[in-house]
Amino acid sequence: MSALLEVRDLTVDFAGRPAPRAVDGVALSVAARERLAIVGESGSGKSQLLLACTGLLAANGSARGPVRFEGREILGNARSAAAARGRGIGFVFQDASGSLTPHRRIGDQLVEVAMASAGTGRRAAVDAAVEMLGRVRLAEPASLMARYPHELSGGMRQRVAIALMARPRILFADDPTTALDVTVQADILALLAQLCEDLGMALLIVTHDLGIVAALADRVAVMYAGRVVEVGMAAALLSRPRHPYTAGLLAAVPRLGGRGELATIPGAPPAPGEWFRGCRFAPRCPHRAEHCGVDDPVLAGPAARGVACHFPHTGSDTA
Repeated sequence: MSALLEVRDLTVDFAGRPAPRAVDGVALSVAARERLAIVGESGSGKSQLLLACTGLLAANGSARGPVRFEGREILGNARSAAAARGRGIGFVFQDASGSLTPHRRIGDQLVEVAMASAGTGRRAAVDAAVEMLGRVRLAEPASLMARYPHELSGGMRQRVAIALMARPRILFADDPTTALDVTVQADILALLAQLCEDLGMALLIVTHDLGIVAALADRVAVMYAGRVVEVGMAAALLSRPRHPYTAGLLAAVPRLGGRGELATIPGAPPAPGEWFRGCRFAPRCPHRAEHCGVDDPVLAGPAARGVACHFPHTGSDTA
């Protein structure tokens, strides 16, 4: 299956920030209708990866490496990236306020997007805006058109932000439930899953919540210190992790009825300016050997299941 989005050897640097890079040599792809989750601790490079792919990095950031959407290169060309966002890439931020203009009515913003993306007249755009508000499960969508963002709850604003994406080929979602109540989180996840199904939309979602991965993702890429250390089908990776970092993340998930203290991963990720050799996870790894601190492991394995580790868990899984 050909890739809808293809990223190869992507790096992200920030002026004035010493090594390690925020994103360092990441490669991934997303097929049409596929749902790929990127997981990892805060600071692992997940969000910067999404921002780089859409040309939304901060002014002091720079990205290098091919990023192709529908076969067209979009990295390094602001016009191409903007065109891709307009015709087929949607982006939902952690805080929906980043997607909404506070002093403009909801309806005006939705109509503007509908007119620009579909090339329709205003009357058709109004109808499309009301229809999309209903699709994201907001009650009385016609009346919502006259309201301002500050008049809505956090969950409602996130739904409006999703509606603003109209009908993208792929939706980039940067931890879209992190600031919401648990019950609202579940509603937003169910909404994303339904939209993927109804619109034939692919999804690239960043999260630190492995519960979201289990509920929503087809495949998972695990990031640590700017690199992908494991990738695989969600069910296989969550049940049989091969990288010790992935295993540590899973062991730290609270479980209903669990007893005793939660497992933790000792130590901390590399800090900006911290120089190192070999595996970046080695200082925290319970299975490290001498050469782990010298030789840098590369992501290797079957196309559907890769791991960057000198001593990966070797279960029977190859899925």
